[in-house]
Amino acid sequence: MSSTASPANPLKRPLEDGGPMAPAKKPAVAESPRDFDPRSYQIKVLQIALRRNTIAVLETGAGKTMIAVMLMKEVGKAMKVSNDNRLIIFMAPTVNLINQQFEVIKTHTDFKVAEYYGDKGVDNWSAQSWEKEISTQEVMVMTPQILLDALRNAFLTLDMIRLMIFDECHRASGRHPYTRIMKEFYHRSGRKPSVFGMTASPVVRKGVSSAMDCEDQIAELESILDSKVCTVEDRAELELFVPSAQEINRYYDTNLSLHDDLKAKLDSSWAKFDAVVANMQDLLPNQFKDTEDMIKGLRKRLSSFHAKILYCLDDLGLICAQEAAQVCMETARVANLGEGYDFSRSSFVQCKCFLEEVLNKIEETYPLVNGDILKAEPGYVEAVKMGYVSPKLYELMQIFQSFGGSKEVLCLIFVERIITAKVIERFMKKCSNLSHFTFSYLTGGNSSIDALTPKMQKNTLNLFRCGKVNLLFTTDVAEEGIDVHNCSCVIRFDLPKTVRSYVQSRGRARQHDSHYILMLERGNIKQRDVLFDIIRSEHSMADTASNRDPDASISKVCRHEDINAYSVESTGATVTPDSSVSLIYRYCEKLPGDKYFTPKPKFEFVLYGGSYECTLTLPPNAAFQTIVGPTCRGCHLSRQLVCLDACKKLHQMGALDDHLLPSVEEPSESDLIHKNTESASGAGTTKRKELHGTTTVHALSGNWAHKTDGVTMHAYKIDFACDLVSEHYSGFVLLMETKLDDDVACAKVDLYLVDKMAKSSIFPCGQVHLDSDQVKISKLFQEFFFNGLFGKLFIGSKSSGGQRKFLLETENNSLWSSMNMYLLLPLESSTISSHETLSINWKGISSCASIVEFMNTRSLVGADSCSTRSMESSSSSSTSLSKNEEIHFANNSVDIHDLQDMVVMAIHTGRIYSILDVMIDMSAESPFDVTSETTPSSFATFKDYFNKKYGVVLQHPGQPLLLLKQSHNAHNLLSSKSRYEGGPASRKARQKDCDTQAEKPLCHVHMPPELLVIIGVPISVLKSFYLLPSLMHRLESLMLASQLRKEIAFHSSNCDISSLLILEAITTLRCCEDFSLERLELLGDSVLKYAVSCHLFLTYPKKHEGQLSARRSWAVCNSTLHKLGINCKLQGYIRDSAFDPRRWVAPGQRSIRPVPCRCGVGTSEVPTESKYVTEDTSVVVGKACDRGHRWMCSKTISDCVESLIGAYFVAGGLRAALVLMKWLGIGAEIDLALVEEATRTAALWCHVPKVDEIETLESKLSYKFSVKGLLLEAITHASQQVLGAGYCYQRLEFLGDSVLDLLITRYLFQTHEDIDPGELTDLRSASVNNENFAQVAVRHNFQQHLQHDSGFLLGQINEYVKGLAEANGSKNLSLSLGGSKGPKVLGDIVESIAGAILIDTGLDLEKVWEIFEPLLSPIVTPDKLELPPLRELIELCSHLGYFINTKLTSQEEMVVAELGVQLKDVLLVREGRERSKKNAKGQAALSLLKDLEERGLSHARYVSKRKHDEAKLVGECSRDVDANISMLPEQGLMGSSSSKKQKMSKSVSPVEPSVNTSSSDHGNGYSMKACDANLNAPVTLSVNMEKGGPRTTLYQLCKRLQWPMPKFNSTEQKHREGIEASNGRKGFSTFVSKIILHIPNAVVIELMGDPRVDKKSSQDSAALIMLYELEKQGRCKIICL
Repeated sequence: MSSTASPANPLKRPLEDGGPMAPAKKPAVAESPRDFDPRSYQIKVLQIALRRNTIAVLETGAGKTMIAVMLMKEVGKAMKVSNDNRLIIFMAPTVNLINQQFEVIKTHTDFKVAEYYGDKGVDNWSAQSWEKEISTQEVMVMTPQILLDALRNAFLTLDMIRLMIFDECHRASGRHPYTRIMKEFYHRSGRKPSVFGMTASPVVRKGVSSAMDCEDQIAELESILDSKVCTVEDRAELELFVPSAQEINRYYDTNLSLHDDLKAKLDSSWAKFDAVVANMQDLLPNQFKDTEDMIKGLRKRLSSFHAKILYCLDDLGLICAQEAAQVCMETARVANLGEGYDFSRSSFVQCKCFLEEVLNKIEETYPLVNGDILKAEPGYVEAVKMGYVSPKLYELMQIFQSFGGSKEVLCLIFVERIITAKVIERFMKKCSNLSHFTFSYLTGGNSSIDALTPKMQKNTLNLFRCGKVNLLFTTDVAEEGIDVHNCSCVIRFDLPKTVRSYVQSRGRARQHDSHYILMLERGNIKQRDVLFDIIRSEHSMADTASNRDPDASISKVCRHEDINAYSVESTGATVTPDSSVSLIYRYCEKLPGDKYFTPKPKFEFVLYGGSYECTLTLPPNAAFQTIVGPTCRGCHLSRQLVCLDACKKLHQMGALDDHLLPSVEEPSESDLIHKNTESASGAGTTKRKELHGTTTVHALSGNWAHKTDGVTMHAYKIDFACDLVSEHYSGFVLLMETKLDDDVACAKVDLYLVDKMAKSSIFPCGQVHLDSDQVKISKLFQEFFFNGLFGKLFIGSKSSGGQRKFLLETENNSLWSSMNMYLLLPLESSTISSHETLSINWKGISSCASIVEFMNTRSLVGADSCSTRSMESSSSSSTSLSKNEEIHFANNSVDIHDLQDMVVMAIHTGRIYSILDVMIDMSAESPFDVTSETTPSSFATFKDYFNKKYGVVLQHPGQPLLLLKQSHNAHNLLSSKSRYEGGPASRKARQKDCDTQAEKPLCHVHMPPELLVIIGVPISVLKSFYLLPSLMHRLESLMLASQLRKEIAFHSSNCDISSLLILEAITTLRCCEDFSLERLELLGDSVLKYAVSCHLFLTYPKKHEGQLSARRSWAVCNSTLHKLGINCKLQGYIRDSAFDPRRWVAPGQRSIRPVPCRCGVGTSEVPTESKYVTEDTSVVVGKACDRGHRWMCSKTISDCVESLIGAYFVAGGLRAALVLMKWLGIGAEIDLALVEEATRTAALWCHVPKVDEIETLESKLSYKFSVKGLLLEAITHASQQVLGAGYCYQRLEFLGDSVLDLLITRYLFQTHEDIDPGELTDLRSASVNNENFAQVAVRHNFQQHLQHDSGFLLGQINEYVKGLAEANGSKNLSLSLGGSKGPKVLGDIVESIAGAILIDTGLDLEKVWEIFEPLLSPIVTPDKLELPPLRELIELCSHLGYFINTKLTSQEEMVVAELGVQLKDVLLVREGRERSKKNAKGQAALSLLKDLEERGLSHARYVSKRKHDEAKLVGECSRDVDANISMLPEQGLMGSSSSKKQKMSKSVSPVEPSVNTSSSDHGNGYSMKACDANLNAPVTLSVNMEKGGPRTTLYQLCKRLQWPMPKFNSTEQKHREGIEASNGRKGFSTFVSKIILHIPNAVVIELMGDPRVDKKSSQDSAALIMLYELEKQGRCKIICL
């Protein structure tokens, strides 16, 4: 222990501060807060405490806490030496003390310390939570109740504790937790911890305390704490260091009886309103206990208000009585918040009317009560005479005035009642001569409405400690241990009633020369005697404590109580009769309830000859209902004993766990997957991204390509039929080793081109045998065409330093992988329409093989023959047409009239073309074409061009040039949304391609014939080749789906699950197909919910609805589904990116866009390890490397599980879905035998008294129940417990919720096949919700049959039925109802009836739907779907590019929502006022929508995201303009090497942009300047110069200043020669974007950006120039990153 620091440093030792009454000077900063000098008496007490258990009795401010800190340090050292890992427990009775002592221990020690109290949620901690804390902490600071509960629940044992410190230990009496800890555990423990108690007053009882009384109380305290009292004998040192406040008595005059008439009037008013409230019960149609209780509570509240006002009138005067009435008004208003029907509102009205009448009577009697009288000193005297201010309050004001003008004085004023503290604080704030002081009040944290929360208490104390509050009015909450070391004065406005209160309140005055002022009434003998007795008691207590021998043994042995406790053998947890009652209440609190029924136990007592027998009845959803306890002498004990027996039974039934707490539902190994791995954190969320592999398609594998002999393969004929009759496509045959499933082998795929559609059909044609020669030329054909069209036939280049050679000059088996091996061969055109026979176009295939041979022969002449030698030809070297008009090609001569649509290849580039025309007027000697360039060409003629660029010397330069159509890349033709040749690899790419191709001319070239070789295949074959990548991608996907189907292995003669349906279930929206898993996911979610609900309902008949819901939540949550999907390796099957034809590779094709694997995984399958999981937003999802690794959102796997369930349900019904769920590992089997058990249980309910009720309801349902008890249970609310019902509808509601969800979702799924998944979700949300079901109940008058015992519920039902009738036909029913929704009970009984019918029919879903479809009609349709107003406004503003500004305020019990939309020339602002934020915003949004509609800005009834994107895409394809940008661009995406991330140059041109500004027109009365106010304070912006950064920054600026979104107009410029961007990217086009920004009520700014090689970068350039222009105008300040 260090003692080197300088003494008396108040920062080091806040409890030992000294100085005059005036505020102390700011202390110097200590070298270390852990260094302090102990005083000698502290060391003496410490030494005693180290020897034995000790109670330190020292005055407040004597440093008891520092003794405890030193003790903890010494004990900690000893524990460290002996390797003792036990805990030190520091207890304090209040949260404020916990906070304070925690900070002291944390500041002055090196211990690992934490604080624990109820508001931190400790009461709900599990054993694992406690184990973690125990293993982490060394010192635990907690309230005694926390420790007592932890000991009883066996989370802690005394064996784990080395030292227990009891702060304010005088509380260890009676049933206090201090006492229970010692008696229940300490005195029964074999290994006892050390004990150290601290108190300033060991005597706590009221009244006179003689020496004998003090001796008895101290002995009792010593006995309970097993400790000896220790105090300081030598008072000299104590008096030196502990400031002793000077006691001052201040006397005030007796109150004059001036208000008797007013009191009589107030009494009359209270009696009147009390009678009105009492008669309210008679006005109700039924008598219910809850309304009776509410009326009793209301009468009690009125009486309390009345008593508070009279008390303030007597004790404080008329002005404070008026303030008290105002406080009561506010309290009543707060108490009324959340109440929502006529009866409760009328109750509030009665309180309000009473208080308003009180205020009126005060003002009528004394009209000058307006505060003006408090503005001058003479007015106070007059106010006292008139009774406006009491003499006592006036004397307090005089004390305050005696403080002078100092703003730094700190004074505590103790009052007895909360209302006194509140009212005086408000009164003092109105006194002008005290305005230099700041006032506040501090009250306890009990459950009353008047009390302050612990957080508010802590904040108030902190304000007082730091001097921001000077005068603090407080109840006794500040008496114990609250440390305010600068407090210079304590005033007892109300006298203390015990010696403890006297001593401890006096001890709050910590400064030297501080004052302790007692306010006494002149001539009040009773007050004088009480004060005299307290002072005498203090002396007796001090003498008794100081005369005790600390070394003597404890004189009084603690009496052991004979506790009949129940203990759990496995944990040691115990419950005693004393704790059993609270445990039963805690168990009931965990049962499901609602605002009409609070689950709680019911006790009934029967007296038998002087002994009591108690019957306990638990709520209907408890594990059991009734139990009878043993007889005993007292009713209190009988209640405890029956609760103890109930606890035993609940534990034996599993309702209480082995720690004797209400069981928390945990998934069992047989039901669900435990979430116990680190990698499972965030599983199933969109935020989490995971690296996964791609499953190989087994059907594509083979090894025939490497065989030397012939091969027999399965043949599948491919036909193409175009919707344009003039278009012809050659048929193909697919040859592969594997036999495909029938539905894959007979697939039909629609392929969408720019202005036409080709329908492809697949047909199985048996087996085909190819000999070795046929295999060889077939491979050459495939290699030639796929590399020539979609790859490169020449590899290497001189520019890269390598040798340029023909790809196929040698046999290259590396192009043929065994994992991807098949042939695609053309068919003779004559057999296209025949499905039975095959006629492969061997002539064309052989022609390709001969071309390969020709090219290889040329390569043997010399590798550079094409570029360095003159072209040789079999024909003569004539420079003009021969007589027979032949054209000389590199390998042949052809008649000029036979060239149309001929397929050729350029021998110098390897590119494949088709001939469009012969350019008779042009030859190689013609001038080089420069029509598309504005700059002069460097080539004189075409001959010159080929010579200089390729080194080719033409032999026939006089031949006419051929106009050729250039081959192009393959495109994604699978989506109907992109009907153009140029389909994208993704939606973004599709949009980009659309932008760039909208005005793009056809790509034609001029070529000398002698550089071409003729390919002997018709052009129809070439056209078909462009269809094959998309077709094969679809077939490969179908094969993958078929492969998954085989793994699931569901076989049924009644259903056939198509591979196309499974493919839909594993295809995400990111694939940009015409289908995705979203619709099936929606259906699968409902199927899964139903199956699990049914299984749980039947399997666990004793579990209540809350437990069933918890288990269902675990079973169907995304985290569980994710893990199940991973276990089944489902992630490899998921298609999560759009088809990219540029990366698709056919067998024999060499990829020209490789994406090398940089994932760090050596196998195709990725291990499920945490290092392959990230939440980095820059990670690109869906893009796969060459090994098939791709990042995937974790939620995608969960969605796929649900969509597969939906797919199997669609194809094979519930049976098929259950088989799939079993394969996945979801335990949801349904045992029909359990259905019979459920019906037998329901048959026990006595329905005879309700037989008429049941028959009437059955007629409304058009269904007769075979088990009437099911219907009775379905209509019985839990509040019927009061009348003895042992059942309620909650379990059936749990089941019926899932039944209706499934049936309605299935109906919508089947009825609306063509609507967007988002729209389908909205339809389901509008149909499957409690509000809709409540309206169904009212339409059919089901509420008339509801069995309940709640007046609140009846009142709300009647009010809702009335409101529904009045609002019938309204456009927005919710707002027409004033934002109120139907009581949840109404919707619940509709669901519970559905559950009852399901059980009664033996789980016949079709029968349930037959009954419920007419009940639910009309079911909402897309054209009738009404979006919530706020959502509609958000969508509309997003579409138009406007932002919504929201401001929420509270006015009394209402929420005021202000929504504003800044248009180009007007600011529209509307308000909504409702009791909830949601309804208030909805009301304001509805008004704004009307305003926008008047200006021609309206929202379609439903604009789905997909339709919106399609419309936007079509619009952008027709013009090069981004009309309205409503979403921020994606930015910062990083992934594979093909990422399009681009850095912009940071050096922006200093040339000032040309600005076109025009003033905007001002609008009507709504207009106001929305942004000019910001001109004096420019917005500082950080601009990320990477791609997308400038646009994002500009959008954020617009959002912040409420400007409309900017618009971009982009135009394209083409170049013959390539343009290279700063990132190395090349292109033949540049884009220039114009940006238009409309600043409301100011200007329209138009600027042009710099040219860029892609459109988005050009928009970034324009956005950046706009930002610099705005900076120039002083609207922002830019910082480039």
